Amino acid sequence: MAKSVTVIPATINPLTKLPAFSLAKRRTCGYARVSTDKDEQFTSYEAQVDYYTKFIKANAEWEFIKVYTDEGITGTNTKKRDGFKQMIEDALNGKIDLIVTKSVSRFARNTVDSLVTIRELKAKGVEVYFEKENIWTLDSKGELLLTIMSSLAQEESRSISENVTWGKRKSAADGKISLGYKQFLGYDKGENGTLVVNQEQAVIVKRIYREFMQGKTPWMIAHTLSQDSVPTPSGKSTNWRASVIESILTNEKYKGSALLQKKFTVDYLTKKMKTNEGEVPQYYVDDSHEAIIPPDEWEKVQKEFVRRKAMGRKYSGNSVFATKIVCGDCGAFFGLKVWNSTSEKYRRSIWQCNDKFKGDKKCGTPHITEDEIKEAFVKAFNNLFTEMDEIIENCRSIADNLTDCTTIDNQISELEQELEVITQMTHKCIQENASTPQNQEEYLKRYNGYVERFEETTASLKALKNEKLLRKARGEAFDDFINTFMKVDSFIEEFDEELWLATVDKVIIDKKGTLKFIFRSGTEINVKEESYKK
Repeated sequence: MAKSVTVIPATINPLTKLPAFSLAKRRTCGYARVSTDKDEQFTSYEAQVDYYTKFIKANAEWEFIKVYTDEGITGTNTKKRDGFKQMIEDALNGKIDLIVTKSVSRFARNTVDSLVTIRELKAKGVEVYFEKENIWTLDSKGELLLTIMSSLAQEESRSISENVTWGKRKSAADGKISLGYKQFLGYDKGENGTLVVNQEQAVIVKRIYREFMQGKTPWMIAHTLSQDSVPTPSGKSTNWRASVIESILTNEKYKGSALLQKKFTVDYLTKKMKTNEGEVPQYYVDDSHEAIIPPDEWEKVQKEFVRRKAMGRKYSGNSVFATKIVCGDCGAFFGLKVWNSTSEKYRRSIWQCNDKFKGDKKCGTPHITEDEIKEAFVKAFNNLFTEMDEIIENCRSIADNLTDCTTIDNQISELEQELEVITQMTHKCIQENASTPQNQEEYLKRYNGYVERFEETTASLKALKNEKLLRKARGEAFDDFINTFMKVDSFIEEFDEELWLATVDKVIIDKKGTLKFIFRSGTEINVKEESYKK
């Protein structure tokens, strides 16, 4: 008996997943991207959107959905491309049948990202048409062509990245400054890329520096700026952060200098940035632009950072009296306390030992009001003023000794030379192991020994450099004390906050209520309770 074969026609298009004889239009979108946010690229961006809108609508077999867009975003990865990600999500959710884009390089310059995305779309029956290369991804040859073109696009991206990096480093070597002006407080972009002081924003910068030197912490400065509704560097918010304040206080550009290449790009694909720890050259440019903060004031701020860090305790700038008043009984600091805070009539603010009620033993030191502290300071300072000439002479002698860093400089030089020798020996060790057969256990022992010596020497070098900074900071504190002291030409009659911050190191209160003022000159003056109590 003869076989009988019946042909059952295909009802589904294997490429489009649509009914084979369906007249339904393919839901089509376009994708447009420009790789920079520069003004000259905006026209290209607008042109792409307009072109693909008309291109899709002109095809009778396509139903126009929309044109997805990304501006000012690189194509080397898809992590931050919101328009791209939304398009892919819509496609995978069955809202799109066909994506039309200019070229493979517009879609992605990362071969892996490109192929993974295309395969995900292909599994859902979604096709991508690359107009320039005439590649249809559901075509049998589409993936092969796409792999080749994506690889070429990735190599192009690498080449462009290297050229851009070279250009940036050449600019840095020439002392040319590049800033994110929209995020940088105090300066605008002038002619030829020069920095021009923004006078309105400069007022905020000066305020930040002034309040820091008055004793406030970055957190406190941020809090007061937020309370006063001062715009942040971006101008989009009034919610300041302490990290932003600290960045402003430590940025050398505010004194008219510039350290270039603080960070560099590690990977051209991910665009990951890394803090430069010596991997690439840095360039320091003095007097590169107009300063907002005088260089000597800027240096004082850096030394104040060192001083506060060297205090060995958490510095508080919530009040000019914070971290200044010490309990003579237990050694803890006095903190601000509010009594009867619920009653306006009986509310009272006092300073009291923070550890007074901690543990089994209660501290015997009494509390004290701010008015009493101020009164005691006036008496102590006036007592100090009577010995002005002698104190100034002693301070100058101490400052000269502190700022003489000849011995430390010699030690630093010796350690730097030692590091250079260790580095050379380490390289030689590695080269010998690479060129001639060696016992690997012995090699590792020798190599690890060099590494250990390097780390120990580096730690010693760092400690010496910190000691030098600390000595200079202390010397600067004595100079500030002298300069402040010399401005006073008579006894003071009332509390002076600037004088307090510039002259007082700490105040120790004992069980009898006697306040021992320890001034930055090293002079100690006692003020008994009966002389400041009213």
